[in-house]
Formats: sequence, C-alpha cells, structure tokens
Amino acid sequence: MERLKRFTFDDLSQIVQQNKGEIKFGERVQLLINPTDWATELKSSPSKYVLLGIPEDIGVRANTGKSGARSIWQHTLNNLLNLQHNRFCKGYSLLVLGYLDVSEELLAASDLDINDKEQRKTYYKLVEQIDKEVSHLVFTILKAGKIPIIIGGGQNNSYGAIKGAALSTGKPINAVNFDAFSHFTTTEGRHSGNSFSYAFEEGFLQNYFVFGLHENYTSKAVLSNIKKVVDRVKYNTYEQLLVRREKDFFTEIEAALQFIQNGGYGIDIDLDAMTILSSNNLFSSGFKAHELRQFVSAMASKKQVKYFHVSEGSSSVAEYSNFDQVGKLIALLITDFIKSNTIAQENIELQ
Repeated sequence: MERLKRFTFDDLSQIVQQNKGEIKFGERVQLLINPTDWATELKSSPSKYVLLGIPEDIGVRANTGKSGARSIWQHTLNNLLNLQHNRFCKGYSLLVLGYLDVSEELLAASDLDINDKEQRKTYYKLVEQIDKEVSHLVFTILKAGKIPIIIGGGQNNSYGAIKGAALSTGKPINAVNFDAFSHFTTTEGRHSGNSFSYAFEEGFLQNYFVFGLHENYTSKAVLSNIKKVVDRVKYNTYEQLLVRREKDFFTEIEAALQFIQNGGYGIDIDLDAMTILSSNNLFSSGFKAHELRQFVSAMASKKQVKYFHVSEGSSSVAEYSNFDQVGKLIALLITDFIKSNTIAQENIELQ
C-alpha cells in the first residue's frame, strides 16, 4: 500500500472557499502532480516548506492517553488554506504534500486494551511501524532540500522526525520541545511519552531543551535521568517562567536557542502546554496563544532548522472539544514559522 496519500487539486477545491476580491492562501500553495516519483518532483518545486499530516493517535493511546489526535490534520488544512494570500502570508512558499496513511495501524489498534500486558506490546510495535514511515518521509523531504512541517498525531512522531533529520545529515541533531511534559521517560516500548529518550539513546538526538515543563507532572525518575546528562539535556519550567517569575520568558528563549543552534535542530510543539485548548490533557494552567506564537517565531529565525512539528492537538472530551479553534491556532503557527524562517533562508542566499 502506498503510505503517502498525496494532496490533490480535487482535495484543494473542496476546502478553499473563494470570495470575490480575495486570494486565499490555498489558491497559491504548491502541489505535486507526478503520481509515480514524487520525491524527484519535490526537488524541483520552488517551495521551501513541505506540509505533511500524520492523522493518528496510536502513540498517545499506547501511553494511556485519550484518542482524538488523528482529527486535527483536516481541521488545520481547513483553516490554513482559507487564510489570505498577501505580502505578509504567501501561499506559494508552501507545498502541501499530503498525509501518511496509517489506516492499517489504526484498524489493528482499534480493539487493543492498553491495560493488557501483551496487547500493550502490540501497541508498541504499531508505533514502531509508524516511526519507520515518518523517518523515511522526513528524510526524503530534507534530502530534496526542503523543510518539513509536520502536523497531527501524538508526540511519538518526534522520534521519526529526529531520526529522519539525523539520517539526512549523517549526524545527530538537536531539538527544542515546547511542552508541559519531557517525553523523556523510560524506553520501555515506543509510545508518545518517550520519543526523545529513544532518539537520545539511539544516537539521533544530541542536545535537547524542554521549554515550559510542568513541575507537578514530572516524575522524580525523569528529573534524575535528566540530571545524569545535564550537559546535553536542559529545561526550564512553566512555574519558573510564569508563576514565580524566576526566569524571563524571552531570555529563556534565547538560552534555548544558544543550546541547540550549533548544528541542525528541530522544533517540537506539544499543545498540552497550552491553557485549555482541546489538547489531550486539558491543562487549566498553561501558556497563551500569543506566547506560543512568539516562541515559534523566535525558534524559526535560524537557518539551522530541520523540521517543525505540532502534535497532540485534540481531545475526546466532548465539552472541551473545539477542533476548529485548534486548527486555527496551528494554521497561525505554520505561517509564523514560515515567515520567520524565510528571512533566515533569504539571508543565506545574500551571503
């Protein structure tokens, strides 16, 4: 089965809402038309950024989380493609590649019980299968000279993004993770909670910075493990930044950049870090949208960026579910990333 389901002109026409006197972002994005050799066609595209969806929630469920993360890909497209195309927000800078089809894995996981020891192992194997596909796609996009923007699914997909980026450069990369959790838990079997610890242990991740860790939700074991590798793994906490005000938000952004920018790095965003926004964990205390947007813009401002990944953007809890709201925020984050990184890339060309 072809695992990449390419985004087509028919798909585009069903989403873009054309209005007289307006040009929508989706009317200017790039698409691929070669059905047999998309990787070669990608190399010749004028777009620098490539949008890839991963509509799955297996990694989250394998970590005893709630289902629903698979849904946000479509809601992101609906909002992103109906933004305005103008001098601030240029659609042709983005190629919409499509999404990774994980329907086989979703079907296999549909009746699994995470509380059953043997069935939990099956969950882990399914996540490993997705890892392979994600790393291959990220590798291919980067080898084509493009920067992948990855949307949807759990933060288990950070592992595949890191691995694919490391393989494309032939050396480990760095990563910054805007998150309430470290995702640096024990390597007991693949799920959304240990993407960075697996990448670290397997040699794909060099330096790792967690931005906005929640003190009350981080285990003593995780903190002890980080302490053992403090030269390569650093963090600040939400409480240090916005509760006790011990650290300045923008100063810490610069500190994170300094820690990861020597070499290629990836940017990971877990929407669990936000104040209630239909995320998987529904935090009542978290960052606000403008703070996240400022973070993304700053992190994207360096030429060393290898990927941008947004995950965990939904919830199965009906009273809090507002997929359109989450999709709208992710659409803004995507354009914030492109605007900031485009300046960095243009500076490279001028040198």
